[in-house]
Amino acid sequence: MVDSFRPLLPHSLALGICLFAFTLFAADAPDSGSKDKDGFEVLFDGATTNSWDGDGSVFRVESNCIVGGQLKERIPHNYFLSHERDFGDFELRLQFRLVGDSTNAGIQIRSERIPDHHEMIGYQADLGQQYWGCLYDESRRRKILAKPDAKELDKVLKRDGWNDYRILCEGPRIRLWVNGLQTVDYTEEDKDIALTGKIAVQIHGGAPGEAWYRNIRIKPLKNSLP
Repeated sequence: MVDSFRPLLPHSLALGICLFAFTLFAADAPDSGSKDKDGFEVLFDGATTNSWDGDGSVFRVESNCIVGGQLKERIPHNYFLSHERDFGDFELRLQFRLVGDSTNAGIQIRSERIPDHHEMIGYQADLGQQYWGCLYDESRRRKILAKPDAKELDKVLKRDGWNDYRILCEGPRIRLWVNGLQTVDYTEEDKDIALTGKIAVQIHGGAPGEAWYRNIRIKPLKNSLP
């Protein structure tokens, strides 16, 4: 019987291959805080939740995405992963997809955490169920402030795939787009409501489900915070 054998790679060659693979992986993940050619700053680097605050047992990083929730058990209440910085006027762009039969989620803007509570208070660019593309007032007025034409939204929405969200905040005016369709153009009339706050991603309490977020980028506008 002839013994089979597998020749070993020289140590230097094996090390070179490992370094090359690491370089390719690092090149795919943009640095948080870096800016692209259009002036958008990367808020999520695709690899870590550095600069974000939330429950690490609920939010994880997978396949260069932030994933909130899980598919095995009911989600006991709303959870939020919030960025550490505050923003005033800005344009925010990201991609999202929802997994699960009745998953609900959203992106908080101009929001704050409620002390000693799991909730946040502020505007939400909503996702899922009958709320796709709506502007909701989380924990404050607790109602939809503006919503899209459902028939028009159905023409562009990918309920089981990736979608683009564009969020533009300028003074009291908030506008939302889903896959290029404008779903909301809302102007706040209550002058006591703050025009600054945090950005966060949400997974809503309820049935098992996951909210996936990626390519989160922001462009602060001239009236924004430093």
